[in-house]
Amino acid sequence: MKQFKDKTAIVTGGAAGIGRGLCEELARAGAVVVIADIDEEAAQKTAQEISSSGGRAVAKRLDVTREEEIERVVEETIEEYGRLDYMFNNAGIALMGEVRDMTLKQARGLVEVNMLGAINGSIIAYKKMVAQGFGHIVNVGSITGLFTWPSQTQYSATKHAVQGFSTGLRAEGAALGVKVSVICPMNVRSKMVEGSITVLGVEDSDWFGKIPVKWMDTNLAAKEMLRGVARNKGVIVVPSRMRILWWLFRIHPGFFERTVAKGTMDWFRKSTTGQK
Repeated sequence: MKQFKDKTAIVTGGAAGIGRGLCEELARAGAVVVIADIDEEAAQKTAQEISSSGGRAVAKRLDVTREEEIERVVEETIEEYGRLDYMFNNAGIALMGEVRDMTLKQARGLVEVNMLGAINGSIIAYKKMVAQGFGHIVNVGSITGLFTWPSQTQYSATKHAVQGFSTGLRAEGAALGVKVSVICPMNVRSKMVEGSITVLGVEDSDWFGKIPVKWMDTNLAAKEMLRGVARNKGVIVVPSRMRILWWLFRIHPGFFERTVAKGTMDWFRKSTTGQK
């Protein structure tokens, strides 16, 4: 973690959840953190709390669906600190439910934030990093970007796009001094999960809390993510034990479909209202 000391990092969606965990752990490791979030008040509060704990953090408002705002934050950061070492494209929204109950507006919203937000953030930062000869782009994808997860089909599709883009950009940037990693978290408690949009009605407000999995603490997850970034891993699965699902899908996709995917879909339909 020593390699983060005195480095400059932008974290989109940094005011809460995984983004906040990354900001706190980066600051604890000695980095200067730019907390970029559409919720400017929450970003300011997070920056103040990090600063009060001895870290270095500033807040900037950022809507990742607007290219000009991404360009502004990147330009201001380089102007203020003279460099951009890390670009964490973390901002994202979740959507739970079946495609048959989804609106096109909801589907477009995920594409604009999860996919284009990460891709545009990568491209804008990448050009600056190529010019300066160094940098590391870190896109926060999802375990659902490694295999399709029913009841999160549209969300999974956007994360597949982030996964593919990150892998290709990593190969392009290797000879230019720019590193690229994609983080694929699963079962990490965050505000995005708790505030997930649900296209199919749920029986109570704690529906996510009833999912039969063990949730990982956000800051512990952030530490594991940053260890992977420090080692320049291309794909960082968190928690690491979940790599077995990725392995199972690649080795035997048919078995995965008949067991994990079907079991998930059956459980989802039993746990929601409005079934057809």
